[in-house]
Amino acid sequence: MNRRHFMLVALLLGGLGSAQISYVVQPGDTLYSLATRSGVPVATLQQLNHLTSTALQVGQTLQLPRAPTVAGTAPAAPTPATRSVGGVTVSVPTHLRMGDAFVLRLSGPGAAGARVQFPSEVGEDVRQPNELLTPLPAADGALVLGRVVLGKTTPVRYRVTVGAQVLTGEIPVSGQVTGLQQLNMASSITDKLMDPARAAEEAEVERAYLRRTPQVWTRPFAAPLTIPPRIATVFGQSRTYSRGGPVQYHYGTDYLAPIGTDIHAINDGTVVMVGTYPVRGGLVIIDHGAGLLSLYFHQSRTLVKVGQVVRRGDIIGRVGTTGISNAPHLHLELRLRGEAVEPAEWLGRMLP
Repeated sequence: MNRRHFMLVALLLGGLGSAQISYVVQPGDTLYSLATRSGVPVATLQQLNHLTSTALQVGQTLQLPRAPTVAGTAPAAPTPATRSVGGVTVSVPTHLRMGDAFVLRLSGPGAAGARVQFPSEVGEDVRQPNELLTPLPAADGALVLGRVVLGKTTPVRYRVTVGAQVLTGEIPVSGQVTGLQQLNMASSITDKLMDPARAAEEAEVERAYLRRTPQVWTRPFAAPLTIPPRIATVFGQSRTYSRGGPVQYHYGTDYLAPIGTDIHAINDGTVVMVGTYPVRGGLVIIDHGAGLLSLYFHQSRTLVKVGQVVRRGDIIGRVGTTGISNAPHLHLELRLRGEAVEPAEWLGRMLP
C-alpha cells in the first residue's frame, strides 16, 4: 500500500467514529458490493476488519461504517437529475462508480423515438464508442442502459436527440480502491496466456460482444449457483497473475464451489458460444438481448449447445478449474455492449 493510499484509508477510518455497525454477510454479498452500498472504498472495509483477502463467507460478521442497503435492491442514491428535451423527460443518476451499469430513463410522447449516445466513450477502451442507441420499452416510458468502463474516473457524457433538439449532460464518476491482489500462479497455468489458440478464443468472444438483439428477459436475474456463495475474488479487483506481471482488472466475480457443482443460467437467453479455451477454460456465453451477455468460465463440463434457448435457472454446465485457474470455481462475468459491469448490481433485479 503506497503512502497516498494509506493516508486515504486512515482518514476514512478516522472519520467513522461511533457510526460503525455490525453486519452479518448475506447470500450474494461481496466486499465490493458492501463497500459500494456503504459509500467507502474496499480497502477501508479490509482495514476496518483486518482482512487479508476479499473473500467473504455467508454468516461472517463485519464492522461497517454505516448500514448498507438491503442486498438485491438498488443502493441508496440521490434522486436522479431530471431534464427535458423536445417534450421528453430525461432522468439520469447523479453519480456513478467505475464498473457501474446504470439506467437513463426517458418519458413522454416522444421517448421511444429518442436516440442516445455517450460521447465520453470516444478515446476510451471501448469497442464501439459513442454508439447510437435506441431506447428499450419500459412501463413508464423507455430506457437506455449505460456502463462505466473499469479504470475510468472522468465524467460520463451523454447526448439525447429528439427530432432536431439535443440535450447534453454529464455524470461524475469516482474510482474504487481495492488494493493489489498478487496471485503468483505457477508457470504451467500462466503459460496459457501465450497459447497460440488464444487468438482464436479472443476473436470468437469479441464477435459475441458485438451482438445486438432484442431484450428477452422479463424476470430478475438469479444467482448462478444454488449453494451458499463463497466469493474468492470480487469484481474490479486489480491483480497480477505472476510476480512482476502486468496489473489487470478482474472483470467478473469468482465463486468458490466443488468440482461438478451445477451452474445455472442467470436469466433467459440464447447460448451463443460454448467450448473449452486456453484462458477461460470450459466456457458458456448467453445472450440476454439489449447488448447484455453473461459468461461462465472454467467449467469442467458444458451441458448446452450454440443456438439453444435457455430459461433462468436452467443447468448449463458444471464447476471446474479449467483454463487459467488454480482452484475449482465459477467466474461469472456480465458484459453490456462488450464492457464488463458488476454482476452484483443485477442479481435479484430486473435492471441495475
